Amino acid sequence: MDNFMTLKVKSVSRNEAFVRSAVAAFAAELNPTVDELGDIKTAVSEAVTNCVVHAYDGGDGIITVNASIENGSLHIEVIDEGCGIEDIDRARTAFFTTKPDAERSGMGFTVMETFMDSLEVMHNTPKGTVVRMTKRLCTEI
Repeated sequence: MDNFMTLKVKSVSRNEAFVRSAVAAFAAELNPTVDELGDIKTAVSEAVTNCVVHAYDGGDGIITVNASIENGSLHIEVIDEGCGIEDIDRARTAFFTTKPDAERSGMGFTVMETFMDSLEVMHNTPKGTVVRMTKRLCTEI
């Protein structure tokens, strides 16, 4: 691992912008393009918003964000200890939402998958969810 960082923030929507900016600043050492930075910020925003809206349902909780750089790739984990996802495969289906009355589009995981090179969603132990994303930014290593 070339470099790493960890953030822990309260699960409130105002922290989404802070986390998004912090991860983008961390990724800057890989000299990403403006488009790549936009992709990273969008994916991180979606992951953090999922924690606020779904994992803790607007209640108190902690979101942990780990980011690391290794061999020209940015690896990001967004971790919560909330209610978890009952059916991860179904949750990753485009337009699926558990909150249709809250005008949620059900596109969060689809967006993350579109903007990142890889996406893994798994159960956290003992409760919650881990979202792992990777973006390759440097091919000359």
